[in-house]
Amino acid sequence: MNRNPLAAAGLALALSLAWTAPALAYIGPGAGLSLLGALWGVVAAVAAALLFLLIWPLRRLMKRRRTAPAASSTAASAAQRNPEAKGGEKTYYD
Repeated sequence: MNRNPLAAAGLALALSLAWTAPALAYIGPGAGLSLLGALWGVVAAVAAALLFLLIWPLRRLMKRRRTAPAASSTAASAAQRNPEAKGGEKTYYD
């Protein structure tokens, strides 16, 4: 006879669950609310991380668009104020 091992495992699981006795344990409202609060904290942290990963490229693109004209106008105004500094600003090591 060729029996299905998956069916035998399923039958064993069903029988073991059917024969279990109740634990007669009580979880009070404080412990239950603490568990729910921790669960909501984990869910909120994962959601915030996913949201940040989805929004990050958009924020970077908007920042590049906003700072590109400002950077060129700042360099042009600095060259107008100090015509001798055409080579760029001096750094600490120059």
